[in-house]
Amino acid sequence: MPKNSKQPDAEMLQFMADLEQSIQEAQSGQFARVHTPEQIMARRKAGRPVGSVQATHRLPTTLRLDEETLARWRASGKGWQTRAAAVLAQHAP
Repeated sequence: MPKNSKQPDAEMLQFMADLEQSIQEAQSGQFARVHTPEQIMARRKAGRPVGSVQATHRLPTTLRLDEETLARWRASGKGWQTRAAAVLAQHAP
């Protein structure tokens, strides 16, 4: 005999109960925080910071260096690529 399509079966009732419980837990902050699209957009940082655009643009390139030289540049800390470019510019023909 076919099931009456107007009444949900036991599995669907359990799913709906579990879903409702999950939503309540998320809204109370028990297991997850619910964010609205407005909250997400308010937190989002778009693009570069103001004033960070330089007049001259840099182009990506490939440069082959031996491991020791590259390790020394990287060990010099953040901004090593900028410093390396400045040294190359000073010694360019």
